[in-house]
Amino acid sequence: MRFPRTFIFVDLSGFTNYMETEGDRKATKLLAEFRTVARAIASERGVRIDKFLGDGLMAVAVEQIEGITFAMELDRRAETVCDPLKLRIGIATGDTMLFEGDDYIGRAPNLAARLCDSASDTGVLIPADQVFNLPQGVKAMPHEAIKLHGFAEPVDICVLVGQPVIAERQDTTEIRKQKPISS
Repeated sequence: MRFPRTFIFVDLSGFTNYMETEGDRKATKLLAEFRTVARAIASERGVRIDKFLGDGLMAVAVEQIEGITFAMELDRRAETVCDPLKLRIGIATGDTMLFEGDDYIGRAPNLAARLCDSASDTGVLIPADQVFNLPQGVKAMPHEAIKLHGFAEPVDICVLVGQPVIAERQDTTEIRKQKPISS
């Protein structure tokens, strides 16, 4: 059975080199801080971190707008937490399948992973045909098509820029504040 999801792949660009020059202790501290921030933002946005991949992660969102907000906010907060490293982020939305209960397969996760691989010094990448339902404060800037490993044709992409306006999630909107019934 196929179902729609948004996939976000994130990688700390230059982490291996950072570990070589700064040492294991400093590198693992930076990585721990990155993961703490990623978990916090995922929780705030209702996005699930499917797995950590060494110095990166794969996250899954039911709603594209929440996945984009997660990615943009993580990128913003990482400027401080992960300094001097930058993030590479690829996002793609589409139908997927869950294989053996714990692995997503399909074009969307593959595309997000390849966009992440290509995002060095570019920004947050998304396929141009998937630019819809952007968070307020985020814009898509057209970028030249890129050839991605495993894809027959170059993919038209956009770079997401800006900062999402984050409204508080209200998961308890049906709860009323009223006085208890007195006996």
